[in-house]
Amino acid sequence: MKNIFKNLTFWVLTAIVSGVLLGHFYPEVALQPILEKPIKFSLYFSEFEIKTTFSELLSSIFISIVKLFICPIIFLTITLGIISMGDLKKVGKVGAKALLYFEIVTTVALFIGVVIANVLRPGDGVVTSEIKGGDISKYTKSAEAFSWMKFFWDNATLQVLLLAIILGVALSNYAGRDKIVNTLSPISKKIFWALHKVMLLAPIGAFGGMAFTIGKYGIQTLLPLAKLMVTVYCTMACFIFVVLYLILRTYKIDLLKFLKYIREELLIVLGTSSSEAALPSLMEKLEKMGCSKSVVGLVVPAGYSFNLDGTTIYLSMAIIFLAQVFNVHLDLQQILTIIGILMVTSKGAAGVTGSGFIVLASTLTAIKVIPVEGLALLLGVDRFMSEARAITNFIGNGVATVWLANNEGEFDREKMQEAFAE
Repeated sequence: MKNIFKNLTFWVLTAIVSGVLLGHFYPEVALQPILEKPIKFSLYFSEFEIKTTFSELLSSIFISIVKLFICPIIFLTITLGIISMGDLKKVGKVGAKALLYFEIVTTVALFIGVVIANVLRPGDGVVTSEIKGGDISKYTKSAEAFSWMKFFWDNATLQVLLLAIILGVALSNYAGRDKIVNTLSPISKKIFWALHKVMLLAPIGAFGGMAFTIGKYGIQTLLPLAKLMVTVYCTMACFIFVVLYLILRTYKIDLLKFLKYIREELLIVLGTSSSEAALPSLMEKLEKMGCSKSVVGLVVPAGYSFNLDGTTIYLSMAIIFLAQVFNVHLDLQQILTIIGILMVTSKGAAGVTGSGFIVLASTLTAIKVIPVEGLALLLGVDRFMSEARAITNFIGNGVATVWLANNEGEFDREKMQEAFAE
């Protein structure tokens, strides 16, 4: 019993349940304004925002603190990994193979979303007049203004990734690279030590995130679109336990043991609806599990922007759902067009605020057969589905890193067995 109270998983799970109860029974407390207006600031190339309500304040503070670690950890991990690797051809090979993997797996996710949405048809019978909509103007305006240059400029992860690769390549042939490694390694260890201390605050962030979601939207808002939610959750579960399971089985790795190994991080993502909240911790655990530092440093940050399996599934299903709601028949050519557009636009989803709706708006605008106004139907339940998207994205990037590390011969199975046994 004493060990349970020292277990972070226990406290995060308790916080999630407590947040749900507070948001449901005392929404006025969860949504109590604490600040007059949000506090915004920039640091480490990234923008941060502290929200105003009691529950969002707790969640946003925790996420903002964790985000402070993302850029320096990515920078140090990649730079040290490339310098230590020495073989620049191998760095390029891993990067190219990672991008190819991302494209193949996210395309599979797209097809799965489209097929299941067409089979189960969650949009049939939805009465639009009974569902409260919302203002979608900010999303459509952002969609019209979207550009790949803006995507890169707003995405701190990609900027730091590129900077670290360039610096790592430049220093890999430097005669005194051992001194650089000896200098940066202790700094990296100190940062991870500090991260461990910050992660003790995870229950507070998870509590605030769940309290806000339930308090603002209420469980009752799920009922009209319950079929869509169930369909999305089941589809993502199928993707995880079938597609990702088979990917890991190619190297005889048990997916369930892997999920158990990262259970604390999964609960944090569930509570905060943000994969960023557990990204640095995932990188550390993957290294501890046996993946080489260089592979982790290259694959995880790139995957955060380009390997969004959960987001991809949701986008494809949302578009088919809206077509069914408005009785728009999509022929095979139109469905293939949607898949082709989403293969491009979904890659920009990580770097833009309100990314899901912005990508949806831009895709609907491009195909011109489904009313863009239909996005208002999804506003109420989007927050409840963001947890599924974030968790699927998170697991997908972990699986991608493990698979690529094995494929490159950069994986220590003995470390994996030790990690799984803990």
